[in-house]
Amino acid sequence: MIILNILNKSNLLTNSFNYFNVIRNYAKPVAGGLGSKKKKLGKLGPVVEKKVLPVETDPHKLVNYVCGSNIYKTGEDIKLKSDSEYPDWLWDIHVGKPLTLEDLDPNTKQYWRKLRKTALRRNNQMLKLKKF
Repeated sequence: MIILNILNKSNLLTNSFNYFNVIRNYAKPVAGGLGSKKKKLGKLGPVVEKKVLPVETDPHKLVNYVCGSNIYKTGEDIKLKSDSEYPDWLWDIHVGKPLTLEDLDPNTKQYWRKLRKTALRRNNQMLKLKKF
């Protein structure tokens, strides 16, 4: 009580009270916000509309050009060349379903990478089943 009287007489208590009062009310949020209404967003955020990409339907262009290879606003897609102008290894690339471990040769790097990947996947599945 004596301390409050001393602080009151020296104006420290009133000045500090006003100081905190001013700071407390410094930046109040505006209710309307310049007349713009804020859209309510769901838990996942705003809804993004999907872009519809044009699909080429001209058979002549599909056979003679690599459709979609031109990323610039001007210019045209790359024209396809004859098969003899491409390297031989291009025709040996596997484009079907991924090969199984039994189909691969154990002397290749691809075999050992696939083996490691399947082992890691199996170990992760086993750890998921393990209770703490």
